[in-house]
This record gives sequence, structure tokens and C-alpha cells, in this order.
Amino acid sequence: MKLKLTLVTISVFMLMVLFNSCKKDVSTTTPEMKIALGKDIFTDKNLSTPVGLSCSGCHAASTGFSDPNHNIVSEGAVDGLFGNRNAPMAAYTMYNPPFHYSAADSGYKGGLFLDGRVNTLEEQAQKPFLNPLEMGNSDANTVLLKLQSASYYPLFKQVYGGVTDANTAFADMADAIATYERSPELNPFTSKFDYYMAGQVSLTEEELAGMTLFNDSNRAKCTNCHLITPDPVSGKILFTDFTYNNDGVPKNPNNPFYTIPTAYNPLGTNYIDNGLGNIINDPTQNGAFRVSSLRNVAVSAPYFHNGVYNTLEEVVHFYNVRDVSGSGIAPPEVSANIDTAETGNQHLTAQEEAYIVAFLKTLTDGYK
Repeated sequence: MKLKLTLVTISVFMLMVLFNSCKKDVSTTTPEMKIALGKDIFTDKNLSTPVGLSCSGCHAASTGFSDPNHNIVSEGAVDGLFGNRNAPMAAYTMYNPPFHYSAADSGYKGGLFLDGRVNTLEEQAQKPFLNPLEMGNSDANTVLLKLQSASYYPLFKQVYGGVTDANTAFADMADAIATYERSPELNPFTSKFDYYMAGQVSLTEEELAGMTLFNDSNRAKCTNCHLITPDPVSGKILFTDFTYNNDGVPKNPNNPFYTIPTAYNPLGTNYIDNGLGNIINDPTQNGAFRVSSLRNVAVSAPYFHNGVYNTLEEVVHFYNVRDVSGSGIAPPEVSANIDTAETGNQHLTAQEEAYIVAFLKTLTDGYK
């Protein structure tokens, strides 16, 4: 009888040890540890199949967390495979509201990716790992096996506890990445513009002239979509209203997505990116993409969803003369639903275009 009780006691004790080993030690976990873990995962090149591509491979700090090599479309882990869109900046995306219809704006707002197809940083963080054109893993278990061999896996266990199943561990990885993306490293607000607003530096005459034009809702109209006023939720100036527009952007014939194997793009050069229209199955939204923040825009070329323009000068000129006869602007990728109320014929001079570019260059973080 005593032997049986002893065996039961030992069994219960072992179960308690096992259970406690799978629990995170809240008393020793700090927000800084989770941020550090998220950065470790974000920069780990061994989490792709084949190894060699990390999240930072397409979203680097030096370019506002966009493609560090300024590629039209970032190359995936498999040589020669490319996604269909230019890598957007990951900086400041923590402020994106969930995707929703706004009666006040008479249109859709928010969400992540350029088409708003997910609502949270955690959801967004998982997608590239399992995309065959990006990090190329077949499932969450494949990612987990790589995680368990990482040098930072002990930190992962300390923050999240032992692994009970692959899907939970994968969700924890995404949580860590999202925590890092919400950290000051991706949201520093350290541009010349920020210091000017704080009264700590002065803008040049050209920069001030550009800001005046940028803020003119009747001429340049930049601020009509790229708000220069504080966001009502965060109180931060984010240079976006999170709405969706078809800007009439030309197709980019150099997009490498057109030449990948037909198993991934059966339409080849005939492929058309309908943006939001495909996500909500509404042709009236074809060609619409979310208005991006302009923070760090000077270091995040090329521009638009397909990387069709390489310089800010080209972008500002495009907005200014898109609808002007003889302007030389190529036809739009999606000709329906183009926003003509805010862009297309702004009547700006070449000098005024240059002033706006000068102002946009004040939005780069890390100003000394």
C-alpha cells in the first residue's frame, strides 16, 4: 500500500514538473526580453527554406524597414522566385487600424499589407514564413524545427514556455515579432520634421516651401491623403489616412514576378494586380491600395505597389501631370476607378515639385 502511494506521489510530482516546465516564468520575463527575442527571430536567416532569408532581408532598418537593396520586388528564399509586390515599409505599421469601412471617408480604411488582407501585426508576421515565393516553409512544424535549433531558443522558452504544439509556437513567434515591430526601433519619430515640430531645429527655405505646398489642400493636395495632422487615435503624425485609392500607377514591365514559373504566375506578363478589389471581391475597388505612410519615404525606393518609379522626383511629377495630355506618363495598370479628385493635374511648376521633394526628405528618421 505504501509502495502504491509512493508511486502515485512520484507520478503526480513528475506531472507537476512537466507542467511547470511548459509554463513561462512570468516573474523573470520582461518586455525588453520579448522585444529582443522578436528581433532575433526577425533577423534569423535560418528560418527560411532553403536557409538564407530573414524578415529583415526584405525589411531592413537602413531603408525604413523596406527592401535593403531597393529591389522592385524582393527575391524569395528560392533563387529566381519573386512575389508580386514591392516590399512595403514595416516601420510605423503598429498604428494601422483594423480593416473597416468608414462612412466618414466613404471608403475602406486600415489593415496590413497593401491590400488590407489582415488586421494585426501578429497575423501579418506569420504570412511570409509559409509563402512559397518568400520564406518558403511548408508548414508551421517546419518553422518550429528551425526555431528549436536557434541560439535564442532558450530565450523563447523563457518567454513563452516549452513547446506543446507547432501552431501555438508559431503564434508565439509571431507575437514576439509583433512586439519588436511595436518597439521604438521601428517607431522612433526621430526625423528632422519631428525635431522641427518640437522646436529644436529649423527647416531650410526650400523645405518650408515644400511643407507649405504639401499642406495646401487645394493645389498639391498631398495632405488630403497623407495627413500632416496628428492621428486622432495615437496622437502621432503618421502621414497617412489609411484609406484606399487607385492612383492610376502604370504597370511596371520590369517586375520580375512576370517571368517566374507559370506554376506561380500562370498569366505571365498579362497579370494585373487589382489590389483591394480582389480581397473584397468588388471590381469598383480594383487597383486600390492602402495609402502608405511617408515616413522614411526618401530611403525606401522604389515606389508604389509595383516599384514602377525609382525616385521621389518621378513620383511627385507623376502625381502632378498624370492626367495632362502629352505628359509622357504611361497608361495605368488598372484604368477604372482612378482617383482624379486628389491627383493627376496639380498645376505645379518644376520648382514647386522640387520643394515638395525637399520636404519629403525631412521625414527620414535618425536625423542628427
